[in-house]
Amino acid sequence: MSTETDVDQTDLDQTDPDQTDVDETVNEDSGPEDDSEDETGDETGDETGDEREPASGEDLVAQLEREGDIAADYLEELLDIADLDGDLDMDVEADRAAVSIVGADLSQLVGPDGKVLEALQELTRLAVYRETGERSRLMLDISGFRADKRSRLTKLGEDTVAQVKASGEPVSLDPMSPFERKIVHDAVAAAGLRSESEGVEPRRYVVVLPAD
Repeated sequence: MSTETDVDQTDLDQTDPDQTDVDETVNEDSGPEDDSEDETGDETGDETGDEREPASGEDLVAQLEREGDIAADYLEELLDIADLDGDLDMDVEADRAAVSIVGADLSQLVGPDGKVLEALQELTRLAVYRETGERSRLMLDISGFRADKRSRLTKLGEDTVAQVKASGEPVSLDPMSPFERKIVHDAVAAAGLRSESEGVEPRRYVVVLPAD
C-alpha cells in the first residue's frame, strides 16, 4: 500500500491534492514518506471542496472504495466517448483510492511526460467531488506510466546516493515535479542519506547531501 505525498510546502500550492508534507530536509530519521501529489502531483494542493473528515478503519476503506467506483464510472464513459479499449483496475492504497487503466495503446491518454494523464486525474477527482462533496486524493495511472516513472526515479535516487557517498560532495539533480521529487526523496532517505528541495517552481530540484 503506498501513497505519493510530497515533501514540499511550496509543492502543496503547485501540484495535485496529493501533497501534504512540509518543505524540509528529508533524512534517515524520518524515513521514506509514501504521492506525487499528488505526482499528483501529483503530487498539488487541492483547491476543491472541504477537508475530509477524519475516518479510520472500515469507514475509510468504504469511503475510498466509493471514490474508486465513481472514478471508474467516469473513466468508462470517457473511454466509450473516445472509442478506446481499456481495462480498469481499482484499489485502495494507504489513504487514497487508486485507479489504473490498462489497454493496448493508450499513449494519447498519457501525453508528453504524462501531462494528459495529469489533466485526466484532475477531471476524475472533480467527478468524485461532484458526487461526494469532498475533495479526493485519488491517483490515476494509465498503461503503467506512473509505476514506470517511480521505478526509474527510485533508481536515480539510489545511483545518486552512491555517487554522493563516493565523492563526499552534494549532488544537485535536474528540476522535477513535486511527484518526481517525492520519489527521489524517499529513495535517498531509504539509502541512509539526506536530501532537500531547492529553487522555485517550475525549476525546483533535489539536492542529495553527504552524511554529516
